[in-house]
Amino acid sequence: MKEIGLFIQNQLLGMQWLNQLIGAALRAFDLDTSSRFVASLQFFIYDVIKIGILLCSLIFLVSYIQSFFPPEKSKKILGRFNGVWARIMSAFLGTVTPFCSCSSIPLFMGFTSAGLPLGVTFAFLISSPMVDLGSLVLLTSIFGLKIALFYVIFGLVLAVIGGTIIEKMHLEDSVADFIRQAKAVQLDGQELSSRERLVFAKNQVVDTFKKVFPYILVGVAIGALIHNWLPQLWIEKVLGSQNPFGVVLATLIGVPIYADIFGTIPVAEALLSKGAQLGTVLSFMMAVTTLSLPSMIMLKKALKPKLLAVFIAICSFGIILIGYLFNMLQTILF
Repeated sequence: MKEIGLFIQNQLLGMQWLNQLIGAALRAFDLDTSSRFVASLQFFIYDVIKIGILLCSLIFLVSYIQSFFPPEKSKKILGRFNGVWARIMSAFLGTVTPFCSCSSIPLFMGFTSAGLPLGVTFAFLISSPMVDLGSLVLLTSIFGLKIALFYVIFGLVLAVIGGTIIEKMHLEDSVADFIRQAKAVQLDGQELSSRERLVFAKNQVVDTFKKVFPYILVGVAIGALIHNWLPQLWIEKVLGSQNPFGVVLATLIGVPIYADIFGTIPVAEALLSKGAQLGTVLSFMMAVTTLSLPSMIMLKKALKPKLLAVFIAICSFGIILIGYLFNMLQTILF
């Protein structure tokens, strides 16, 4: 079973065969793959192709699943649950929705306008960009299934706890008036045929790929730079066990950056290979996907300052705590 798991992780998801093929092709052109420049080129080509294949495959799969849960149906499903179960269901619903925070915010606003409890809508808002099928598969391809599952579990727990805290604070008046006063549109939603679901999934792949691919290129380029040019001792000193504030620093660095899980994975992979601690790297990823500056600017239009500050504080504290937990568990997980 262990051999099968490693084969899936390294060859099927990690596509090590592709890396070897690219290396052989570069050597066929008399390029020295041991040099830093050529090694960076190999890293860039390999990661762009690998992430592109995984991106298209995952978006198609998730979008096909998502076609069964249009917003109006999702509202009805969430409306059947109460209390903590509603927040748990909302967090799980976030795993089959858009891959970045800016795409999740319109759905969050729609759920809030429909009158769903604030804790339920915020559980969705936290989990949607942070935890999805894409993160599970991509993290498995690099870090292994055990770490990927822990990441998803911790992310869902943070979403549920964050939603619970916000609901208990009774901050409904801190939602923008235009959202609270909006009338929910009642739509039954026409059932799609199998062909229509496939067309929907294909269109989602094309649209998302166009939006995400530039960030993949930037992320892979940064990853190649870190992997082959930055000194390992420098990374270990700043983000390794030598710096007890590495998790906090990684979280603060991640906040101004806008990317999704596909753009941050190559950076995380390179940082980890250079000696950064696991929890520090995952905190960076969580901060980028959940608290990116563009998404906060969008949220500022929907939330009043008090609620926005509470949301940022809960997410930041939770991300930092999860980072330290992963650092403590690193020897067990690897």
